Amino acid sequence: MVRFLLGLVFLFCYLQGEKRALVTGGAGFLGSHLCEKLLDSGIEVICVDNLSSGKKENIEHLLKNPRFFFLEHDIVQPLDSGLELDFIFNLACLASPPVYQKDPLQTFRTSIWGAYNLLELAKKTGAKILQASTSEVYGEPLIHPQNESYWGNVNPIGIRSCYDEGKRAAESLFFNYHRLFKIPVKVARIFNTYGPRLDPLDGRVVSNFFSQAMQNLPLTIYGDGFQTRSFCYVEDTIEGLVQLMFTDNTITGPINIGNPEEITILELAKKIKEVSHSVSQVLLLPLPYDDPSKRKPDISKAKTLLNWSPRYALDEGLKKTYLYLKTKQ
Repeated sequence: MVRFLLGLVFLFCYLQGEKRALVTGGAGFLGSHLCEKLLDSGIEVICVDNLSSGKKENIEHLLKNPRFFFLEHDIVQPLDSGLELDFIFNLACLASPPVYQKDPLQTFRTSIWGAYNLLELAKKTGAKILQASTSEVYGEPLIHPQNESYWGNVNPIGIRSCYDEGKRAAESLFFNYHRLFKIPVKVARIFNTYGPRLDPLDGRVVSNFFSQAMQNLPLTIYGDGFQTRSFCYVEDTIEGLVQLMFTDNTITGPINIGNPEEITILELAKKIKEVSHSVSQVLLLPLPYDDPSKRKPDISKAKTLLNWSPRYALDEGLKKTYLYLKTKQ
């Protein structure tokens, strides 16, 4: 049935004569923004999502667009279109630590089997394929900021390893397919992203803080709050992914996509309290195992090869995120 439905979708796209992109994880936070961006660029979009964390409401406004198609499917199972694609964006994977740790085996399957199935699809169709990797491949970094030549310091047996090592294995698959079959691959290492459509209950720090602040509940900080992160607004991240995909085939990555503006978690809590006009206090809790102490991207390659750097300052992005989350209360 999946093959039949995809065949009908791709036949329609083929007759229209436009570029076609497959976006896995397309109903998720990042994926839904990417679908919008591609449609705005004149590209037909086939959105694939099993809705384990993605939400139909994220793409509800796109369903009436005749150049947008949605297929509920788990990429752990192969996709066989029978027709050509121009681009494949693989964004399918749980990204919230509390969520992906609940089912680590499925997290591994999605990262590794999913990447394999999509690379096979790229081999059949001749499509360019982009892997949404993560800054988590750097683990607890021993160099700062992190550049793409750094191999990382990841605990392979820790509770986060299902995600960290799954993404590292996916990168390995991509580059082996590139070497063996000359498939045009792109690998983006995405740093913390936030913005509208961020799930307020997904357990990550920006959504946690906003959810708590908007109810005037204590803002829970794990550790002493002096650990750092770098937060990139979603529109900037999506622009980076699209810019990377549209480079010529000699540019494979990996390329860091993130905002190098570094901030402590305590400073972030203060900013979110101010934006949301909250009277919340700060509550310090024990630091989770394997939680990295610092994270900051070196984006020299993105600037040079993609002519890309973030446009949104953190204060502006947090205001936009707050206005969106207010509508969900």
